[in-house]
Amino acid sequence: MDESLKSSAASQAKTDQISSWRVRVADYLGLEHNVTIASAAVFLIGFGEELWKKFLPKYLEALGATTPIIGLFGTAEDFFDACYQYPGGFIADRFGRRRAFLIFISLASAGYVVYFFSNSWPFLFIGLALVMAWQSMASPAIFAVIGDSLPRERRAMGFTLQSILKRVPVVIAPIVGGTLIASMGVINGVHVGLLITLALAAVTFVFVLKIRTPNVPPHSINMRGVWRSFHSILKRLLISDIIIRTCEGMTGVLAILYVTNVHGASIAAYGALIAVQMITSIIVYIPAGRIADRIGRKPFVILTFLSFALFPVAIILASNFSWLIVAYVIGGLREIGEPSRKAMIVDLAHDNIRARSVGLYYLVRSLSITPAAVIGGLLWKIAPQVPFVTAGLIGLIGTVLFIMTVEERYAS
Repeated sequence: MDESLKSSAASQAKTDQISSWRVRVADYLGLEHNVTIASAAVFLIGFGEELWKKFLPKYLEALGATTPIIGLFGTAEDFFDACYQYPGGFIADRFGRRRAFLIFISLASAGYVVYFFSNSWPFLFIGLALVMAWQSMASPAIFAVIGDSLPRERRAMGFTLQSILKRVPVVIAPIVGGTLIASMGVINGVHVGLLITLALAAVTFVFVLKIRTPNVPPHSINMRGVWRSFHSILKRLLISDIIIRTCEGMTGVLAILYVTNVHGASIAAYGALIAVQMITSIIVYIPAGRIADRIGRKPFVILTFLSFALFPVAIILASNFSWLIVAYVIGGLREIGEPSRKAMIVDLAHDNIRARSVGLYYLVRSLSITPAAVIGGLLWKIAPQVPFVTAGLIGLIGTVLFIMTVEERYAS
C-alpha cells in the first residue's frame, strides 16, 4: 500500500512538473487561448497564400500583363489594403472578433476562386479586391485579440508568436510553390496552390469558431473621432512608418523581376531566397520580442527601419547568388522590430476602439503609400536599378525621422 501511494505521489509530482513547464512556456511565448487560435489562422491561410503569392507578378506576366501593369497591381494591393483596414476594424469592434474573422475568411475564399478561373490579367484585380479581405480586414481584428487577451508587458511576445506563425509558411511554401511552377508551368502551378489554399481556408474557418473573446461595448465614434483619440506619439510613429513603407512598396513587386530577369536566378532559387529571409526573421523574433518587453521597443524599431532602407540597395549590389543570400538576410532583419512596433500601436490605442484605431492607422499608412509601386514600375523603365536606389534613400529618411521624433519613454 505504501509503495502504491509513493508511486502515485511520484506520478502526480511528475505530472505537476510537466504542467508547470507547459505553463512557463505558454507564459513566455504569450500562448493565450485566443491569441493561439488567431495565430493558427494566420499560419494556415498564410501557408496556402504563400504557395503562389510571391509568384503573382509572374502569373500576371503569363496572362499578358506588362511591367507597368504589374506595378499597377502592386498599387492596387496597397489601395485595397488602405481602404479595407478601417472597415475591418469597425466590423471587429461592432460584431466581435470571431464573427469578423469568419466574414473575412469567406470573402478571401471567393477571391481565390476568382484567381483560379481567371483567363486574363484584368480578372486578377477583381480577385485581389476579395483576397485582401483576409490580409487587410483581418489585421485590426488580430491586433485587437492580442490587445484584449494580453497585458501590456506581454504584448510584444504575443505579436512575436503571431509574426513567427505568419512567417514560417514563407520559409516552406515558396519553395513548394516554386517547385510546382517549375514542374507544371506558372499557370498550372498557381492553380494547384489556389486549390490547397481553399482547403486550408475551410480548416481555418472551423478553428476560428473556437475563439472566445469578451464582447466589447459598442462605442458610437466616427472616423474623425478615432483620429482625434490618437496619441501624438502614435501619429509620429505613423509618419515614419509611411516613409518606410513607401521604401518597401516601391520595390516590393519588382524584387522577383530583378532577381530573375536581371540577376538571372531561377524561380526556384527566388523561392529559396524568400526562405532565407523568413528563417532570419524567425531566428530573431523571440529574443527580440522578449528583450523589447523588458528594455523598450525603440531600438528594435530603429533596426527594422534601417533594414528596410538597406534591403533594396543590397539586392542591386549583389554580384552573385551568395550576395543575394546576404541581401535577403538583411531583408529578414526588417522584422526584428515589427512585434515592438505593433505593440506600440496597441499600447497607445484606447481599449474600446482598439480595432478601429489599428484600422485607421493602417488605412492612413496604406493609402499614403498607394502610389509607391506604380512609381517604382515607371522608374524601372529608366533603369531597373533606379527604383531600388530611390527606395533606399527614402528608407534612410524615415529611419532618421523616427529616431528624432519618437521619445524612448513612449516606446517602452
